Amino acid sequence: MAQTVIQPSPPRGTVKSAGLRAGQRRFVLFGLGPILLYMAFFALFPMIWVVVLSFFSYSPVRVGSGLLGLGGRNPFIGLENFTTMLGDTQTAIVFRTSLKNTLLFAFSVLALNLCITLPLAVLVESVHQRAKGIFRSIYFMPTISSAVAVALMWGYVFHPQQGLLNTLIRAIGLTPPASWVTNPGAVYFCVPLAVIVAIIAYIWPDFGYNLVIFIAALQGIPTEIRDAARIDGASAWDEFWRVTIPLLRPTLLFVCTLTMISSFQVFVIFQVMTGGGPMNQTRSLTMDIYENAFRYQAMGWASATSLILFSMVLIVTLVQFRILRTDWEY
Repeated sequence: MAQTVIQPSPPRGTVKSAGLRAGQRRFVLFGLGPILLYMAFFALFPMIWVVVLSFFSYSPVRVGSGLLGLGGRNPFIGLENFTTMLGDTQTAIVFRTSLKNTLLFAFSVLALNLCITLPLAVLVESVHQRAKGIFRSIYFMPTISSAVAVALMWGYVFHPQQGLLNTLIRAIGLTPPASWVTNPGAVYFCVPLAVIVAIIAYIWPDFGYNLVIFIAALQGIPTEIRDAARIDGASAWDEFWRVTIPLLRPTLLFVCTLTMISSFQVFVIFQVMTGGGPMNQTRSLTMDIYENAFRYQAMGWASATSLILFSMVLIVTLVQFRILRTDWEY
């Protein structure tokens, strides 16, 4: 007689759980799919395309013979774009000038930004509780301003004839400079006056963001640590340098990284206020990339310059992480 084999029934809820997991996977797929496609098309592909173009003498006005217009009249040249940067051609000289200007601008902005925002954050944090919100709002308001509007406003301030600054200088009986941004001979402390003007215009809307971050970080420091330092006889100066600054290292890393990245990418201030002049003293790498790519249609050279800018940002960021990173929390 045949025996009947009774299969054990699955545990209660197993079928329901499997269906639930399949539904979750479908939800994740349909939810993240459009985002991943968007990132692949508008972020990943452009980055790969820039790397590829840097090895070609590519211009969109020339018709190539290969895939995506590469080859033929847009030939593969290997590392020639990068080796040309070290040569004596006019394009290479302008590139090195832009590189030097970008480094000077970025490190000057970082130093001045920290010198302004960190002490100011300590002062704002020390005022009465009701006044803190007012000061935070006042200092943060320029941050939400349009970069073009900021550049136009500071262009009016530094205008040689009708400018607000020159008017005030004349009002107190002094002689203002004939020009703030067009005199190539005006150099102070090895920094062109036009660059100093651009730094001032750039820091004004930028420091409010870092100020708010520092204030939040100061509020996060436990009061017990400061009280212990005061009990041990630390002065306000000692407390700032030996207690506050070390505990702010994670915040300093965040602020320095974002400030340097944004400073390396400066474009609007120079483009609107100075146009890269006088004599390329305020020409940045982003302006060099923009003009070569869209004015001269030299996409291959512009792509190679973009990789140099990316490498600079990457190296500076890694150095900052090496110096300021911490392995502790409080």
